[in-house]
Amino acid sequence: MSEIRLYVTTTEKKAGQVLDLLTEVFGEEDIAIATTEIDEKKDIWEASIYMMREDENAVRLRVEEALKVPFPDLKVAREVIPDIDWVAKSLEGLKPVRAGRFLVHGSHDRAKVRPGDIGIEIDAGQAFGTGHHGTTAGCLEVIDSVLRSRPVGNALDLGTGSGVLAIAVRKLKNIPVLATDIDPIATRVAAENVRRNGIASGIIAKTAPGFHSTAFAEYGPFDLIIANILARPLIKMAPKLAEHLAPSGSVILSGILAEQRWKVLSAYNGAKLRHVRTIWRNGWVTIHLDRP
Repeated sequence: MSEIRLYVTTTEKKAGQVLDLLTEVFGEEDIAIATTEIDEKKDIWEASIYMMREDENAVRLRVEEALKVPFPDLKVAREVIPDIDWVAKSLEGLKPVRAGRFLVHGSHDRAKVRPGDIGIEIDAGQAFGTGHHGTTAGCLEVIDSVLRSRPVGNALDLGTGSGVLAIAVRKLKNIPVLATDIDPIATRVAAENVRRNGIASGIIAKTAPGFHSTAFAEYGPFDLIIANILARPLIKMAPKLAEHLAPSGSVILSGILAEQRWKVLSAYNGAKLRHVRTIWRNGWVTIHLDRP
């Protein structure tokens, strides 16, 4: 059955606002929401929501109702996405990505790992995180910087997806890493990628729907917490995340659109964490904070 994309065309700022709004409306439902840059010079962006054809009518009604008052000028357009093997298709043009000392590559590009590279092999698959998205690459860059400059005895990769960030930490430093995700498929994929990258021990992959999971108390507190999720859940979890951070620990946050960074920083300042730096990649930011 074909997938349907409903979308609106607008500016970068409004696309981000629509993303926040639809994220609030659809919450934890199994529906993908995203923004895409169409024309940088003209500031043309699309905010999209994806669903199966059978769910289209119900989703469209909710989208149109949500947009009616704050964005009365935005018209919802529709695209039918053909049934394509996207894993195979994405691998055709998926080039290795450099971030810090890391080279994230697919199995088809193993030969491109050079002496001195820290290679991480991740094929496109069911879980998010091949290194090509600005949020993942930004996290890799900050992980490299933090592990060079600060003492870190253990780490948490919250919302691990493909496991790429947990693998990066373990390849840089021989410390225990807890990799958690709310999605059991992501947890399984992460564990498979850990093995594929030759890591026999040191990374524990756990399915954990929230901070009430016993895994966090069992393996924490953490000297380094990495959370590449989305701005809204990051803001909500700020107090709990801070509770599991060790004294003088570091936090790396991403999945944040540039215009959302102030809300995220405000939430974590309220949790008594200090801003160290922010880096930008393709309209997304990665934020490094610590506990003074």
